[in-house]
Amino acid sequence: MDEGIPKIVFHALSDDVTVPARETEGSAGYDVRAYLRGRSVRIRRGANGATDEVRTVAGRLQLEPGDTALVPTGFKARVPRGYEAQVRIRSSIAFKRGLILPNAPGTIDADYPDEWLIMLRNDSRRSAAIEHGERIAQVILNRFAVLEWEPGEVGVSTDRRGGFGSTGES
Repeated sequence: MDEGIPKIVFHALSDDVTVPARETEGSAGYDVRAYLRGRSVRIRRGANGATDEVRTVAGRLQLEPGDTALVPTGFKARVPRGYEAQVRIRSSIAFKRGLILPNAPGTIDADYPDEWLIMLRNDSRRSAAIEHGERIAQVILNRFAVLEWEPGEVGVSTDRRGGFGSTGES
């Protein structure tokens, strides 16, 4: 393997944790699985999110309409400096069950030291279950630049470019 290719350091928190993987050669995302075997899950209950609950689950997590959960993955990972891991929902989860990532895409920074958690919300009108080992999200790795901000004049706006929706709707 090429020594010049950056690597992600993967630390499984249990022996049976699955390393995120691309399912096909053309896949951009690495599928991430729920790790729900004997784990505590923080849940914000209901559409208004007024109640927080921590529940220990044994393989299956049930989310009622409007519930948001921080779903454990069973691993920590260190992304190389200059990269971020963007967390996105798997399209099948969103379309078939109405589960969404309310902060999509979420960012996991290179210096994040703890277990990766996936924030999922049940945006449907019916209960939705997440099973242990189920692929719930995907991670896209993205390089970024670190730039300095400098005070100065930006310029005068023109008629050609305005605010939100200024270039038209179609």
